[in-house]
Amino acid sequence: MKIYITSIPISDYENALAFYTEKLGFVKKRDVEMGHAMRFITLVSPEDPDGPELLLEPNADHRGIRALRESLAEDGIPITSFAVKDLDAEYKRLSGLGVLFTQKPMRQGGWYSAVLDDTNGNLIELAEVPSA
Repeated sequence: MKIYITSIPISDYENALAFYTEKLGFVKKRDVEMGHAMRFITLVSPEDPDGPELLLEPNADHRGIRALRESLAEDGIPITSFAVKDLDAEYKRLSGLGVLFTQKPMRQGGWYSAVLDDTNGNLIELAEVPSA
């Protein structure tokens, strides 16, 4: 078994697509019109184009998702984590692009990570993973 698609709740397709591609550097893999203003948009890492896909899931206003996101954000807990090879370099690059970090890079318990705001109401952890 392996991860095929995982999702991130969003409220605005264009805003999320711009942030995740232009700022974070993901690449659009699928963009399928589903009717009723719905789209099936997945992104992949340019380092692993056949790897797991990130689905931009337009369910941010669903009451359960909204409550989860608000609770996580209030407690400063990321909704997901992305691996990076060099956290300091990514922090500098993304900060230069205007990305807001809620936690600067810090070491704790053998883990080196930072947390950013994805402009769609989600906190995302960037974790330095040597094999990333």
